[in-house]
Amino acid sequence: MAEIHSLELLVQALRRLPGVGVKSAQRMAFHLLQHDREGAVQLAQALQHAAFNVKHCVLCHTFTEDDICPTCRDPRRDRRLLCVVESPADQAAMERTGAYKGLYFVLMGKLSPLDGVGPRDIGLQKLFDRIDAVTSFPDGNAVEEDAALEPEQDASLAPTCEVREVILATNFTAEGETTAHVIAQALKGRPVQVTRLARGVPVGSELEYVDLGTIAHALADRR
Repeated sequence: MAEIHSLELLVQALRRLPGVGVKSAQRMAFHLLQHDREGAVQLAQALQHAAFNVKHCVLCHTFTEDDICPTCRDPRRDRRLLCVVESPADQAAMERTGAYKGLYFVLMGKLSPLDGVGPRDIGLQKLFDRIDAVTSFPDGNAVEEDAALEPEQDASLAPTCEVREVILATNFTAEGETTAHVIAQALKGRPVQVTRLARGVPVGSELEYVDLGTIAHALADRR
């Protein structure tokens, strides 16, 4: 078996990125090796550091280097609100709005039966465990297990206080809608209010250029 050249290994590695084909991977590899060797070393070191040090927050499931992420530790957050998103990128988008001051739960995926992604493949059970469990969080660093937790439950999955409202902020795709519907159905009977992000006409748009589905949802969700 012929030995694979280092350049070919680099191209193959870059192709693992979403949306990157052979030509794009080759352009990136040639650029790094021809014009930015120092950047290539920094990139390799940063990737290696992240791969070994970044993990999931035990409370919200997002990426962090600590057991509990800075957002979950922030005492200024409204711990009665829990916003459910698909990915850390979606969480970052919510944060950039500056309009949301509650906590998050990041599913790290969405239900997609056609792709073989079911409830066990994303963080649904951890989400339900967090909503069901009540614990104290006195000093911002330690999570104390509540007596109501089942012995087999991990106290680290419990929220910092009782969740009153779950905001479903999954994407408005077929998979995102399915995920939101499954979560909403599973939370029926629990003492929490379940809401969904509103859909409507974008600010600054003109009706004649907005797709009919968006107009229909905006009309149905009018206030």
